[in-house]
Amino acid sequence: MPVAREEVFFAFEFISMGEGGDSAYLCLETGAVFCRSESGDNFEELPDDIDDHEKYVALPNPRDLDLGTRLVMRFAREELADHYGKVVEIFSRRGAYRRFKDLLEREGALDKWYAFENAAKETALREWCAGNGVVVEG
Repeated sequence: MPVAREEVFFAFEFISMGEGGDSAYLCLETGAVFCRSESGDNFEELPDDIDDHEKYVALPNPRDLDLGTRLVMRFAREELADHYGKVVEIFSRRGAYRRFKDLLEREGALDKWYAFENAAKETALREWCAGNGVVVEG
């Protein structure tokens, strides 16, 4: 069953923005996406059979797709080679993403980072979908 690209990507962003307890599920029979918020602010009721792994698949989070620190380091090597050591230092402490984005702003590379990150998300999600037998439309 095909699923709209926007549905999969919205659900992925929903998971990405959460505190780590949010999840999203894709129905392999209908292509419908269901989101579960750890805070209880669910968009709709989840189906009673959401735990049926033959029918539903849990969407990955950014760490599952290796879209965290390793992606940052790859970007730094490719686009901020002169500041690679600084990026490594930034990610050795808490609050790294805020400081990383501050560095990107100072270097005029914030838009380049967002484009790089979005392209990586797109590729990783499409590969995940293909690996799970999910046909993405759009």
